[in-house]
Amino acid sequence: MILAHFYQNAEIQDIADVIGDSLELSRRAADTDAEVIVFCGVHFMAETAKILNPGKTVLLPDLDAGCSLADACPADAFAAFRAQHPHHYVVSYINCSAAVKAQSDLICTSSNAVSLVQQLPPDRPILFAPDQNLGRWVARQSGRELTLWPGSCIVHETFSEQALLKLRLDHPGAEVIAHPECLPNMLDLADFIGSTSKLLHRAETSDATAFIVLTEPGILHQMRLKLPHKTFHEVPGQDGCSCNACPYMRLNTLEKLWHCLATLEPAIELDEAVRTRALLPIQRMLEMSR
Repeated sequence: MILAHFYQNAEIQDIADVIGDSLELSRRAADTDAEVIVFCGVHFMAETAKILNPGKTVLLPDLDAGCSLADACPADAFAAFRAQHPHHYVVSYINCSAAVKAQSDLICTSSNAVSLVQQLPPDRPILFAPDQNLGRWVARQSGRELTLWPGSCIVHETFSEQALLKLRLDHPGAEVIAHPECLPNMLDLADFIGSTSKLLHRAETSDATAFIVLTEPGILHQMRLKLPHKTFHEVPGQDGCSCNACPYMRLNTLEKLWHCLATLEPAIELDEAVRTRALLPIQRMLEMSR
C-alpha cells in the first residue's frame, strides 16, 4: 500500500493508493492488510505507521524527509519540560518523534485536536506540544488553558500578511481558508480554519468559487482535480518567495519511490520499548476520534 500526504508532489499523489491528512493516513495504516506500507510523507508519519504495524515493512522513500516541528522538540528536552509540569496531561501533536509520543498521554492531529482536548477532564492541566500556533488555536476553540511547547512549522509561519491582503483586494469574492499551524495574525484574516482534509471539504461544500489557501500548496492539486470549476490561489511567503512548499515533503520523488518499492529500502526501524509506549497514546487518539 502506498500512502501519500496531501503535501506530496502531484505525481506521487496521482499513483498513491490512499491520499489524506495525518489522521486519515494513521487510520488506514492501522487497518491495512498490506504487508508493505510505503509512506510518502515525512519521517514521523512513517514512524507512526510502524508503531501501528510492528510486524510489517514500512518504507519511507527518503529518510531525510523530516519535520521542523519534530526536529525542534528533541526527546530529552521534552522530558525536562514535562518534569517542570509533573501534573499536566500531555497532549502531543502527531508531528513529533516516536520518542516524544512515548512520553505523551494522548496524540492528536489538526483534524481532531479541539475535540480531543474538549473530552479531557476540565480540572486537569494540559501540556500541548510541539506546535504553539496550533496550541493557541486549540485553546481558543476549546476554552481550555494550555501550557505550550514553543515550536512552530517553518512552512506555515512564512506566509506573508501583505501578500494575503493584496490577494484579498485582487479577489474580493474569494474565501480565505487556513491551516491552524499558521501564525495568529494570518488566522485572524481567515474565513475558515481547519486541517488539510477539512480545507478540502470546505472548498467542496462552500458556495464560494474562489479560494485563497493558507497551507502547503500540495493540497491545491487535489482541490483542482476535484473542483475544476473553482479557482485556488496560493499565498506567497515573505519577500515573495515560494518557501511555503515544505522542503522535507518534497524530498520524496518518483525515482526514490520506485527504488524503495524495488529494494524494500529504506525501512523504518524502532526500539520496541519506545514503540510500545508510543502506541498507547495513538490508540487512545483513534478510540476518542471515532
